[in-house]
Amino acid sequence: MSWGTELWDQFDNLEKHTQWGIDFLDKYAKFVKERLEVEQNYAKQLRNLVKKYCPKRSAKDEEPRFTSCIAFYSILNELNDYAGQREVVAEEMGHRVYAEIMRYANEIKCERKSHLHEGRKAQQYLDMCFKQMDNSKKKFERECREAEKAQQTYERLDNDTNATKSDVEKAKQQLNIRTHMADESKNEYAAQLQNFNAEQHKHFYIVIPQVYKHLQEMDERRTIKLSECYRGFADAERKVIPIISKCLEGMVHAAKSVDERRDSQIVVDCFKSGFEPPTDYPFEDYSQHIYRTVSDGTISSAPKQDSVRADKVTVGKAKGKLWLFGKKPKGPALEDFSHLPPEQRRKRLQQKIDELNRELQKETDQKDALNKMKDVYEKNPQMGDPSSLHPKIAETTGNIERLRMEIHKNEAWLSEVEGKVSQRAERRHSVEANHLVAQGRESPEGSYTEDTNQEIRVQHHPHGHSEFDDEFDDDEPLPAIGHCKAIYPFDGNNEGTLSMKEGDIMYIIEEDKGDGWTRARKQNGDEGYVPTSYIDITLEKNSKGAVTYI
Repeated sequence: MSWGTELWDQFDNLEKHTQWGIDFLDKYAKFVKERLEVEQNYAKQLRNLVKKYCPKRSAKDEEPRFTSCIAFYSILNELNDYAGQREVVAEEMGHRVYAEIMRYANEIKCERKSHLHEGRKAQQYLDMCFKQMDNSKKKFERECREAEKAQQTYERLDNDTNATKSDVEKAKQQLNIRTHMADESKNEYAAQLQNFNAEQHKHFYIVIPQVYKHLQEMDERRTIKLSECYRGFADAERKVIPIISKCLEGMVHAAKSVDERRDSQIVVDCFKSGFEPPTDYPFEDYSQHIYRTVSDGTISSAPKQDSVRADKVTVGKAKGKLWLFGKKPKGPALEDFSHLPPEQRRKRLQQKIDELNRELQKETDQKDALNKMKDVYEKNPQMGDPSSLHPKIAETTGNIERLRMEIHKNEAWLSEVEGKVSQRAERRHSVEANHLVAQGRESPEGSYTEDTNQEIRVQHHPHGHSEFDDEFDDDEPLPAIGHCKAIYPFDGNNEGTLSMKEGDIMYIIEEDKGDGWTRARKQNGDEGYVPTSYIDITLEKNSKGAVTYI
């Protein structure tokens, strides 16, 4: 359907319609621009969200690598990629849709202006032709009236007997002039009419249809361009769907990778101290004195079992360590990791040894490469000076020696930790044996049986001392090196231990040597060993006497 044949008289309406089409094009361009801003802001907010919840590099290194944490970080990475795809959508819309539609809008405005100018120009020319025809028509009408008047005047004078011959001739001559002018006006009017009809036919059947055809083609191209932009808008989304699907699949895969059993094992690996749980308390038979005969005035010298102290070793060593729901120990980390529990210390030392071995291997490979290069320079001096490699070789050799010393030192610490762990296990077995012996061998009279087949005497003394009495029979009391406050009550039933109540204040006269016991002295002068985990210790430098609590 053509506008030229159907809308030949609707120039003004077509002008309004084409203007509406351009306005709609501008409206859609504005929509695309705002849609781009939405995508850009969405991508920006997603990236900021990922950046906010992604751990810092240092914090990420220190954080336990639970599968749930790793999965969350994987989801954040996928979300960051998803944000990148939203940016791709915005960029694609910007180049393919917004920029294209803005360029076409400018072109179509210029084209419309040109076609409307041609239409107005053709209409003006037709109006001019009509005006010329109308003027010739009016002139012809006027000349005809004048000729008719001249005819009437001639006839009146010709019939008038009183008129002179000269008047009649003059009227006749005037009639001929008017008749001739009317004939010329007639011919001119006919020519102008014929010309106008031709121009009008040309205007409505050739010029205007051509202008309308151009406007129709322009409007149809505008519609096609909108259709292409609509498809491009959807294609920009469709292109990133496969990648977005991969991002979502990555999130699902990360969710499936969460392993609660593995996380539980990580908790064990992170917080396992290596200490043994405390054993059962032994039965202390205080009724043995009741059954003694009156004639037996000697005091039983059977030593009390030290199983309580052995049981408390684990508690003492666990004080201040890293527990599952406890706080991390305060204070700077030591080079030998002695601030950590045995198991954690062994693990960290092993990790450090592995790292040092890798560095040593790297330095060794570098030294071999430098020596080979030196040999090449010595054989081919033109390739380089061998002496230029001496500083680097010396530096590498020094690094190798330093790393070997570090490895040796850490291996010594590791051996020490492994030795303590094995000793603690042996000590636990000996305490259990002591416990069994104490329950099975002690008679009601407080003496031991003489059956050597049933007797397994294993004694444990803090700090390797064979007898507690030797520690307490010093002529001069040991100087106090600090003070402590009892956190929990302790019976002190075993020989060499010191009983205390919660809140008791005592002096520290000997530090814990690693077995979980600390030697303390009360205000009344009683001395003995107490579990380190049962007291709050404050050591003081240059402390020689009593310590007063405020």
